[in-house]
Amino acid sequence: MEEKKGFFRRLVSGLTKTRDNIVSGIDAIFHGFSEIDDDFYEEIEEILIMGDIGVHATENILDSLKQKVKENHIKKPEECKEMLIESIKEQMQVQETAYRFEQEKSVVLIVGVNGVGKTTSVGKLAGKLKAQGKKVVLAAADTFRAAAGEQLQEWANRAGVDIIGGKEGSDPASVIFDAVSAAKARNADVLLCDTAGRLHNKKNLMEELRKINRILEKEYPDAYRETLVVLDATTGQNALVQAKQFAEVTDLTGIILTKMDGTAKGGIAVAIQSEMQIPVKYIGVGESIDDLQKFDPDQFVNALFDRKDEEEGEN
Repeated sequence: MEEKKGFFRRLVSGLTKTRDNIVSGIDAIFHGFSEIDDDFYEEIEEILIMGDIGVHATENILDSLKQKVKENHIKKPEECKEMLIESIKEQMQVQETAYRFEQEKSVVLIVGVNGVGKTTSVGKLAGKLKAQGKKVVLAAADTFRAAAGEQLQEWANRAGVDIIGGKEGSDPASVIFDAVSAAKARNADVLLCDTAGRLHNKKNLMEELRKINRILEKEYPDAYRETLVVLDATTGQNALVQAKQFAEVTDLTGIILTKMDGTAKGGIAVAIQSEMQIPVKYIGVGESIDDLQKFDPDQFVNALFDRKDEEEGEN
């Protein structure tokens, strides 16, 4: 698959700063230590935490690494590098059921603060679903931000999908109501909803999402529900804070991580998944529609360590 190969190459170059931040430090440890001792593990721990992989994930990775070293009777540091890579991959596995919404009639709510690439992600996702032969209806329920509706209209035109929009300042819940009616009338496979991202006023946001959820439960009870939060990888630990805040106001089922290119904080992909037990489902490394792809942990870690992606040989 040419698209997948192209994306892997973009991911490798997109993760350059993260690689400099994490991998070069790890390599220095593997070459700098002659034996595996507490100091060796401590140094690895420090680099992983500094690389935004987070305390929780780092502890799990080290526990797994120590276990592997013990079981395989490894004595030399360089012999356990592959095991470290495997331990990082284990932290990020995405279940097969993660993309169930593609298989049945579904509503996908997209949440996230303004400026993280939320509306763009909605547009790209619409394009991807349409390319799979799905009938998609977009709901422009971010009626708070002036340009959001226009921006989404542009994406809808580009993707060739229907859009139900609300005027700026109109009630988001009524937009969702109209969008559900349209999705039913047009027999849509996926209703994709862009929602407002006002985290600084959590009470309003909570109320708004509650209202939206009530309408969906009442008007579209047979639709499978998915709620994805869009996070900007360049914000590092702050993205984790945002994910936790959104988890307080709505039932999150997955994460879209944007702007992975050009950040040294790509390790946050590991941290969020490990810390929240919510899978990263999509990852973005650029502006074009093909730059949003399903998250593949093996591919991600291979790109991070600049190893050839095993999939390349198969496709």
